[in-house]
Amino acid sequence: MRKAFGDFVKGIGIVGYGAYIPKRRIKVEEIARVWGKDVKRITEGLGIKEKAVAAFDEDSATMAVESARRAVQNSGVDAKRIGAVFVGSESKPYAVKPTAAAVADAIGASPELTAADFEFACKSGTTAMQCCLGMVASGMIEYGLAIGTDTAQGSPNDPLEFSTGGGGASVIVGNQGVIADFEEFYSYTTDTPDFWRRPSAEFPQAAGRFTGEPAYFRHVINAAKGLFAKTGLEPKDFDHVVFHQPNAKFPLKAAKILGFEEEKLKQGLVTPFIGNTYSACSFIGLASILDVAREGERILVVSYGSGAGADALSFKATKEAERKRPKETIFNMIKEKEYVDYATYVKHRRKLKDV
Repeated sequence: MRKAFGDFVKGIGIVGYGAYIPKRRIKVEEIARVWGKDVKRITEGLGIKEKAVAAFDEDSATMAVESARRAVQNSGVDAKRIGAVFVGSESKPYAVKPTAAAVADAIGASPELTAADFEFACKSGTTAMQCCLGMVASGMIEYGLAIGTDTAQGSPNDPLEFSTGGGGASVIVGNQGVIADFEEFYSYTTDTPDFWRRPSAEFPQAAGRFTGEPAYFRHVINAAKGLFAKTGLEPKDFDHVVFHQPNAKFPLKAAKILGFEEEKLKQGLVTPFIGNTYSACSFIGLASILDVAREGERILVVSYGSGAGADALSFKATKEAERKRPKETIFNMIKEKEYVDYATYVKHRRKLKDV
């Protein structure tokens, strides 16, 4: 019988993390005003009040670099000991050129490392982390850096424009100074075309009727239940949980289906304040939980990527979690903001095109 992955990774986990959230925000009501939409209906339907706006000189690569630098600083790890850098994103600036190489250079890592960009819609960051866990457990590397970063796309007056935000988060995996022990993972994947973007297209398309039940909920619920079956754990055994957050409604519904108390989602539910940051979404939620986690508290992370798949991962906070707590928390970043109007927003996001 195949051994559980958790059996191979005892003592391995997260040794540091960092995040970056653009300070500019646009309120959902401002977007609704421009397009003559019912703001109450939109905000109640999405559960999102405002979203983070990446400036014209920010992209998924710059946010990856900034979050990685913070992760290195917070972990206390010498960047030259990082043996792998994996960046998950669906909005990388180059079609053919790795963001991971730029990040490795920017943080001062050794060129003697493995680097690659990952893509699986919004769950590529957690997939990158799984690879880092495996490489550390096998002894191939000492530390691995996994990143989720995106400047999420939504065409003007599209439903996505009201929910998609920008941000990045990084996690360093290792076996020394661990702040959250990794316990186990379970992944669930099918070919369910709920959301996609072709190579030549700037904005994605969505098959609305697939978005909920056959896509998000099917994969998130099955991934979580698979983890429970694999570990013998139950919702009552977790102190915190973060689900992928395309909006603020879906994770609450998923929690209810699985039997989680709503209070356990509170710390990691950041989408209402910054929007859906795609590949960064689950990582930023996890970072927010690690900002407050106490020794012995168990954390469940369930990411989701359209196309479609979900990764469920279980962690348990150690005593190092409090000692290595970053000064700049996720909710501090959320509070540091300046609002822009729609005209400024479209200028920064380059939505005005030459004809």
